[in-house]
Amino acid sequence: MKLSAWILFCLLCRALTAAQDLNWNFQPAGQTSGDQEPGQPEVQEPADVTQEKQSFTEPLSWRYPAPPAEEEPRYPPDFELKAPAAPDSVSAVCGESSVRVVAKKDLLGIGKPVHTADVTLGGCPATGEDAETQVLVFESELHGCGSQLLMNEDSFIYSFTLMYTPSPLGDSQIVRTRDVTVNIQCHYQRKHDVSSERLTPTWNPFSLRQVSEESLYFSLTLMTDDWQFVRPAAEYLLGDMMKFEVSVKQFHHIPLRVTVDSCVATVVPNIDTVPRYVFLGNKGCLFDSQLTGSSSQFLPRSQDDKLRFEVEAFRFQQDNSGSIYITCSIKATAASAATDATNKACSFSDGWQEVSGSHQSCNCCDTDCGTGNQSLGTETGAQWEQENAVGPITVKERPL
Repeated sequence: MKLSAWILFCLLCRALTAAQDLNWNFQPAGQTSGDQEPGQPEVQEPADVTQEKQSFTEPLSWRYPAPPAEEEPRYPPDFELKAPAAPDSVSAVCGESSVRVVAKKDLLGIGKPVHTADVTLGGCPATGEDAETQVLVFESELHGCGSQLLMNEDSFIYSFTLMYTPSPLGDSQIVRTRDVTVNIQCHYQRKHDVSSERLTPTWNPFSLRQVSEESLYFSLTLMTDDWQFVRPAAEYLLGDMMKFEVSVKQFHHIPLRVTVDSCVATVVPNIDTVPRYVFLGNKGCLFDSQLTGSSSQFLPRSQDDKLRFEVEAFRFQQDNSGSIYITCSIKATAASAATDATNKACSFSDGWQEVSGSHQSCNCCDTDCGTGNQSLGTETGAQWEQENAVGPITVKERPL
């Protein structure tokens, strides 16, 4: 009994001690530390909590990874671009009065034959084709196929142009080769040895015999804007004036007057092709100013054996190349012959006017001026004609 009472007493004491500790740490709401009862321990208030924004005092060390290094391209050793070599595919033989041109069908030297119809000599098609040797043959008189006669102190030079114009492939509008032109020249000496044969007397005037037996040499030339020099480049812009000078070499001849009977523009050096534009005709009537309202005109003569005219540059509507050839029929008559309907140079500006002032000779320009006198029976009736061409002339669109 005494042991049980002792255990009960100890438990009671511990319970009282715990209750006292609980009262000391408990403080009712609204009671401040100054209001606490004497003998009770002071209750500590919690310190104020301050929130701060997290910051980094050290820079970030992480970076995006660098792209992989590019590899140096690898080239074959000792590589060199091949320099294109001009193919030896065209040859010519100049005869006494004709020329024979032979062209390989592999004209470009690339191992692919060209179409026969795409190659012409001054607009003339091939006259023959050798299937075994794969060549095209062109034959022409010296004055045919758009040839141009040039002349220097020692030689006559007949110049031809072999032209290759590729046609589109199949039904497409593409080509894989370019236009090619090859210039071909035949040179002939102007000076020859002659024998001392017995002269045959003649009662014809010496000057008339010389002019009737010796060939005349005509020229059709593009000139610079000041008419002082031959124009080095046949390129114009739309609206420019193309300046032409025709002349005849007199040598031992009687004094001559040169005129232009007709001029035709084509896209190839062949007046029998289309499109074509006859801007001068009817024995010396310059129609272009009348037909299109241009400023084309003949210029006053400075001498009888030369004649100048200017034509406003033009292009054919359906031709994108802007390339034209001008072929003119040039005529020379004795300077003593009168200016008439068949020997004139007429421009249109508020009516027809002739450069020498003989305006009545232009009255037939709107009708038919006839064929003229072809007789060599008298000095004043003699006349000689030749067809000359110039080109290609390139006419570009004027930039806006």
